[in-house]
Amino acid sequence: MAKETKLSLIPLGGLGEIGKNMMVVRFGENIMVIDCGLMFPEEEMLGIDIVIPDITYLLENREFVRGIVLTHGHEDHIGALPYLLRHLKIPVYGTKLTLGLLQGKLKEQRLSDDVALQTVKPRDIVQIGPFKVEFIRVSHSIPDAVAVAVHTPMGVVVHTGDFKIDQTPVDGQVTDFNRLAQLGDKGVLVLLSDSTNAERPGYTMSERVVGNTFDENFRQAKDRIIITTFASNVHRLQQAIFAACKHNRKVAVVGRSMVNVINVANELGYMNIPEGVLVDLDEANRLPGHRVVILTTGSQGEPMSALTRMALADHRQVDIVPGDTIIISAAPIPGNEKLVARIIDQLFKQGARVIYDITSDIHVSGHPSQEELKLMLNLVKPKFFVPIHGEYRMLIKHAELAMDIGVLPENVFVAENGQVLEFSRRSGRVTGRVTAGKVLVDGLGVGDVGNIVLRDRKLLSQDGILIVVVTMDHETGSVMAGPDIVSRGFVYVRESEKLLDEAKIIVSSALDKCADKGIVEWSSIKSQVRDALGKFLYEKTRRRPMILPIIMEVK
Repeated sequence: MAKETKLSLIPLGGLGEIGKNMMVVRFGENIMVIDCGLMFPEEEMLGIDIVIPDITYLLENREFVRGIVLTHGHEDHIGALPYLLRHLKIPVYGTKLTLGLLQGKLKEQRLSDDVALQTVKPRDIVQIGPFKVEFIRVSHSIPDAVAVAVHTPMGVVVHTGDFKIDQTPVDGQVTDFNRLAQLGDKGVLVLLSDSTNAERPGYTMSERVVGNTFDENFRQAKDRIIITTFASNVHRLQQAIFAACKHNRKVAVVGRSMVNVINVANELGYMNIPEGVLVDLDEANRLPGHRVVILTTGSQGEPMSALTRMALADHRQVDIVPGDTIIISAAPIPGNEKLVARIIDQLFKQGARVIYDITSDIHVSGHPSQEELKLMLNLVKPKFFVPIHGEYRMLIKHAELAMDIGVLPENVFVAENGQVLEFSRRSGRVTGRVTAGKVLVDGLGVGDVGNIVLRDRKLLSQDGILIVVVTMDHETGSVMAGPDIVSRGFVYVRESEKLLDEAKIIVSSALDKCADKGIVEWSSIKSQVRDALGKFLYEKTRRRPMILPIIMEVK
């Protein structure tokens, strides 16, 4: 009897972390991918711009990859796609706004002519290899978000993407409960569901709550209003513009990413911007403060963002003045709390009135809380359940919710990136592991900065560097000049002349020992110098600077 082909689900990102969401669905020699997102660097990733998933598995199986499906247009779901599409020429399926935002990224990377983009609508079904892929409308903080039902020969896999159960969405497009329930009635093999808010009890508030808070704050503000939020939160931007119209204010937009999103959403009909409301910043600066709203980037305290530069009085066109109302309509991403708190402090010092998440209903999440997660589980009624999109504790909490509503414990899989989950109609198990992890993007370099480089950067940032320069005779190995010592970020030379003079003696002594032992290999001499000097400096300062010996040859 021929061996039955199994269905494999392989997360390449998004499990045990917030961001870089990416899921592989494989049946036999056919692969499709759901989402390809990026993640912003953690604090210890010094100098890193973004983090993307490791796509080694897809490159090793490139002949089997049939296409990629996108659930919505947020960076953590589409941001890494240009890096993938440099290597794989595959069709990309997504809704109109999602592909509109993606096209801007592809143009920046000069890939737009090479990629086949296929626009889909909710309830559309497309054939990708043996997979029938159905798109189902869900509510989120960006329009055109969809869940994906993948009809495979083994059964139906439902991937929720990011969603929330918002009964009064800003755009009036409610989650398609009917279709989700129909799939549940027919039988769903596996549910993959968003775990971001799995620790929060109750329900996530509707996005319209923020609109009401905007209205209240606009009524109280006597002077200029500056609002910052995620550039891609189209519903939030729309509500800010509606509030500005209602209170007879003009709107200026600052920050390249926000300008791009508003332009794309407006062109494609996903925003309603009345004629004459948008003005450029120069015109806004000529208007009286009570007639102006500025929408800007920088809700996460990013060092180079517009709001940060305003807070530090470093922005060319906008100075914060007493009387300004600053609305920070976003919660800090885990790890960004200190950056955001620092900016809030700075804005208060400039005399502004600052309204932020802890003090008012100025932000609501785009993700489901516990009761909504239970509702999704009860609608879909999956045989097997895999929590996705969240840090490990969130996945565990979501798994517990699934068991509470009746999914068998042995049918719940809390997985890790790279694990291969294999399913038949009756059973599921972890069968192995593929290459998965973080690829660091630094400037134009993709993956060329690894743990060793990060370790060196951390060492340099903590204890600095000491460069030892010695000129030696190529033939005899005798010292012709030096040693000279250059210090950067370790000690200030003028204040530590005695220490550096002693360090030179230690280096000379190490060189003499090498000569006595007949050591002539430059690498061995450098190692002896590094060890002797490192030990001396630690004893004297309790610091470990990077020591870089340089030997110059004279022939």
